[in-house]
Amino acid sequence: MFSGLLIVLLPLIGGYLLRVRSPRLLELINRGVSASVYLILLLMGVSLAGLENLAGQLSTLGGSTLVLFSITMVFNLAALGWLSRRLTLKAGASNVVENAPTSKLAAIKGSLLLLVTVVLGVVLGLLLAPLWGRELFTTADLLAEWALYALLVLIGCQLRNSGMALKQILLNRLGLAIAATLAASSLLAGLAAAPLLSLTPFEGLAMASGFGWYSLSAILIGDQLGPLLGGVAFFNDLARELLAFVLIPLIIHRHAPLAIGVGGATSMDFTLPVIQLHGGVACVPVAVVSGFILSLLSPPLILFFLSL
Repeated sequence: MFSGLLIVLLPLIGGYLLRVRSPRLLELINRGVSASVYLILLLMGVSLAGLENLAGQLSTLGGSTLVLFSITMVFNLAALGWLSRRLTLKAGASNVVENAPTSKLAAIKGSLLLLVTVVLGVVLGLLLAPLWGRELFTTADLLAEWALYALLVLIGCQLRNSGMALKQILLNRLGLAIAATLAASSLLAGLAAAPLLSLTPFEGLAMASGFGWYSLSAILIGDQLGPLLGGVAFFNDLARELLAFVLIPLIIHRHAPLAIGVGGATSMDFTLPVIQLHGGVACVPVAVVSGFILSLLSPPLILFFLSL
């Protein structure tokens, strides 16, 4: 039962065991992660093109995404709102965060490029299908699987060499509390959404375990449950990030833990510039720790639930 879990977890663990000290090599790893994500999402789009009754399937994808996202946000906002009333974190003046995206526009542009990549994959699949037949989609699935293994090795390297010391994480209790609250409420939402999406409870838990890391959740879910549910996972987590861009400036001065938590795993990268701009320096370490923990939890949780 756990063989599939081990096959995918081993590259992640192997990458995490690699200590990289060369800044140039770390830069190559970061570029490799980005390239792998785009490649796999392109191949996921090609696989989507191979679905029978594509228009009807895309309609199902949109409806399923709306259901999952709505339920997840209700659970997340309620839980994080409860946490915000019990924990104190004062937002302050803005400060500069090193290596963060420079603006909301730059971060949103990166998200939309991933969306465009999936659409291009669908178009490419429709154009090539008359020439290659069903073999095109089999080949795309195989290439995506091998690209996934390579991506997991690189992600493991990234997590190990992110500069986050274990002591630094464990001492930031607010970051830990936000991450735990977001994770627990998301998993409850997955259980609640599962029967509405005709999924098993474990599949619902897997769908809810992306925590906003849309590029990875789409790849892992799509590899195990097919391109349609991979697409649902992608759009569900992408919508979380886009909603976070809107909510953070509006609520961070009154409910800082809620504003940090709503972006999930993206609070350590894509939504970090919005958090630091409107929440100030006090919010930055909390956001980074929360996002890091959720990023660390997401892959093994998805794979674990898919193996059951």
